[in-house]
Amino acid sequence: MQAYLGVDVGSVSTNLVVINEDGKVLVDIYLRTAGQPIKVVQEGMRQVAEAVKDKKIEICGVGATGSARTLTGVIVGADTVKNEITAHAVAASHLVPDVQTVLEIGGQDSKIILLRDGVVVDFAMNTVCAAGTGSFLDHQAARLNIPIEEFGALALQSTNPVRIAGRCSVFAESDMIHKQQMGHPTPDIVAGLCDALVRNYLNNVGKGKEILPPVVFQGGVAANVGIRAAFEKELGLEIYIPEYFAVMGAIGAALLAKEATKEKQKTNFRGFAVSTTDYQASSFECKGCPNHCEIVNISADGQLLARWGGRCGKWDTVQQMKTG
Repeated sequence: MQAYLGVDVGSVSTNLVVINEDGKVLVDIYLRTAGQPIKVVQEGMRQVAEAVKDKKIEICGVGATGSARTLTGVIVGADTVKNEITAHAVAASHLVPDVQTVLEIGGQDSKIILLRDGVVVDFAMNTVCAAGTGSFLDHQAARLNIPIEEFGALALQSTNPVRIAGRCSVFAESDMIHKQQMGHPTPDIVAGLCDALVRNYLNNVGKGKEILPPVVFQGGVAANVGIRAAFEKELGLEIYIPEYFAVMGAIGAALLAKEATKEKQKTNFRGFAVSTTDYQASSFECKGCPNHCEIVNISADGQLLARWGGRCGKWDTVQQMKTG
């Protein structure tokens, strides 16, 4: 069976997906990046190899996305390296062909993508403040001593959600503590936190955006039914959550790899042996001009594979990696 691999490496999670020719997901793996993208990609490749070994699956193309996409592309031998906006839009369009709005909230960042007739016409990202991301909920759930898996269901039990200032995670926490001290029930406080995250998202990431249905909600936070309910209440629209909401970036990368390899009829995939290769990453500061770019090197078994990071391309002489 011909199949395609997508790898999405972010600051919080690393996701790997294998799809068949029809785009059906055969394997999906979700791992914590834990600040070690090389090691976690190798572990993910080991798990993919284990999952496909008895299925007679041939990997015919590989795509990389996420904040560590260039590094990942070098390690696995990617046929295409694209940004998260492109990958998430492609995945959402594949599953919901008429999608017009994609809401994506991960652990450290969030984004909104607007599509019209299958084409991305606008997008925005929030990568500065944590108040509109999953880490905000994780932190508050820990403070309330509630497992994050139960957070959303608890929010749905609320009969009178309290209003919590959500424009800043620090202010939100102090406001939450104040509401606790006033004696508000925990479900009402949890529902208030969900409402606060949604308000923050819409007032920052979604500010000035025309949010039209169908609306697809993806990213790890989509698992939280309380956030979904808060979005539906705030927008007055039905929110669609795809089956593989947590690995949509990887699905998009795999679909892009399928498209890329169909055109060139070959793949750069290095094989699953990359899981045991000794990769080393290093960097140095170029002093050739006032930009002082940080140049990144990636080597394997003592051989330089790729180098990138300069604005002028002076050092990109070993292996060109296209990033979109």
